[in-house]
Amino acid sequence: MIRSARVDDLDAIAALHTRARATYYQGHIPEVEYGGEAELARTREGWSRAVARTASEGGMFCAEEDGVLTGVAAFRTEEGESVLTQLHVDPDHWRRGTGAALHAACLDAWRRAGIRRARLEVYEHNLRAQSFYAAHGWRPDPGLPQSGTHVTLWLTVGAPSGE
Repeated sequence: MIRSARVDDLDAIAALHTRARATYYQGHIPEVEYGGEAELARTREGWSRAVARTASEGGMFCAEEDGVLTGVAAFRTEEGESVLTQLHVDPDHWRRGTGAALHAACLDAWRRAGIRRARLEVYEHNLRAQSFYAAHGWRPDPGLPQSGTHVTLWLTVGAPSGE
């Protein structure tokens, strides 16, 4: 089930985010940068700002299965463009359609808001995520160089059905 995120989800979201990040950062950056109590608190604070956004500023969705949070996605909207800031699935729930369902929820929200283009940045070593995004139509901008340790991808968002 996909639903809007709530403030009472923050602890579960921060824990899930930390587990997911460990899968692609491990071996590439020091663990202190993605794990530990200080990073968990920083992560929770970032998610608390995301859940507090108004609908015009963005959105945030949770995937839930049998009362357990299995994924989360957040986006920010500014000047008619959306940035997918986060999309994480608990590693124990990979390859079950959770990421695709969260992605579809973001697309629906963007279409309803009239957004026609979205952007994201994905960690250069996170090949699993890059493959997922490519399968969902995200493409690199050949005119933009890679930004440090991340690859910038763009998606053209189609009009809502019936337009």
